[in-house]
Amino acid sequence: MAKVHWNAKVSADEPGSPAVPGAQHDVDFMVKDSKRFADSGGWGYAVFEIDPATNTFRPGNLNDKPPQGSDARCGVACHSAVKTKDYVFTDYGHR
Repeated sequence: MAKVHWNAKVSADEPGSPAVPGAQHDVDFMVKDSKRFADSGGWGYAVFEIDPATNTFRPGNLNDKPPQGSDARCGVACHSAVKTKDYVFTDYGHR
């Protein structure tokens, strides 16, 4: 899975001033492989932060918010809160 995070901004040009994507914050990846990542619920995690000045990505590190370790198990600490949902933060809207 891949997730692109944007910093929200208000669009004054649209009726109702809705929140829209602003500057890109980072890109997250989750890879399901129960053999390779057996000690982290079967998931491997990675995050890449964008540098707005150069428009390039770099691996997340411990100085980021939230801090990111340098191994694929780093995300399991945060994602353990949703262990009953296979470690995935997902809520579906009413259909």
